[in-house]
Amino acid sequence: MVPAYAQQAMQSAAAMVNDPVNLQGLLEKIEEIPFRPLADAHLIDPTRPSEPPSEEFRTLRTRLNHMQTLSPIHSIVVTSPSPAEGKSFTAVNLALAQSHLAGNLALLGDFDFRRPIVHTLFQVDRSPGITDFLLGRAELHEIIKKIAGTNLYIMPAGEAVLNPLELLNLREVKSMVDRLPSVFNWVILDTPPLLFAADANLLSTMCHGTLLVVRIGTTTIDSVTRAMQSLCENNVLGISVNGARRGELYSRYAYYHSYYDSAEAKAREDGEADAEAMRVAGPPREKPV
Repeated sequence: MVPAYAQQAMQSAAAMVNDPVNLQGLLEKIEEIPFRPLADAHLIDPTRPSEPPSEEFRTLRTRLNHMQTLSPIHSIVVTSPSPAEGKSFTAVNLALAQSHLAGNLALLGDFDFRRPIVHTLFQVDRSPGITDFLLGRAELHEIIKKIAGTNLYIMPAGEAVLNPLELLNLREVKSMVDRLPSVFNWVILDTPPLLFAADANLLSTMCHGTLLVVRIGTTTIDSVTRAMQSLCENNVLGISVNGARRGELYSRYAYYHSYYDSAEAKAREDGEADAEAMRVAGPPREKPV
């Protein structure tokens, strides 16, 4: 049972979320932090767009953005049937890929209160975060950080709580998830695995869609079937397959980029040759009238 003092704090938090004025001025209040990801975080690099992981997440981004043109999809849950299948890896890199588009504000929320990792990947403090806001210990703008040089905003999980599912059941959570898309084009929630906690099932009822992440060689057909049944297949946008062998991706993209890189190099060489010929021969002479 939630203590009375906590209930009062939560009512205060609800008032903050439901106040449209608060949300309208939200972006100006958010602190900007440098982009300094963990060395082995495996985040996509916008300066190296030809790498296979970047290509894959841009493809996923394109498909989701196309869905968004057909129906109002702005908030999605990213989850998996079991642990260690790459749900956080997918959620973080999808949010990054979305933020690389001009004017495409993406908010990544770490709703895995049991084993949060977003704060570790971006090397920021875990608190203040979502749980602190829900318990009335922090304001909304205090728990969101903007990653410098991108359109990415992150919400760490916050202080550990003993009753994460009870906290997620509060109406303030739905209110927050409902309202944030009025500020951000994409609100992406990293959540616990479906078959180990009910958190993702609950959050999926609050969001516009769910993306299920599975891992080749790890996820079983039975676990996928049970995960889909737990979601009732109502708002599943698709399944993202993780863990493809590096060689398969690199061979595919190496062929693609080697073709176009060689074509670009040849065009550049031809252009330089033409410029050199012009320099030696001089400008063309006018024909006598």
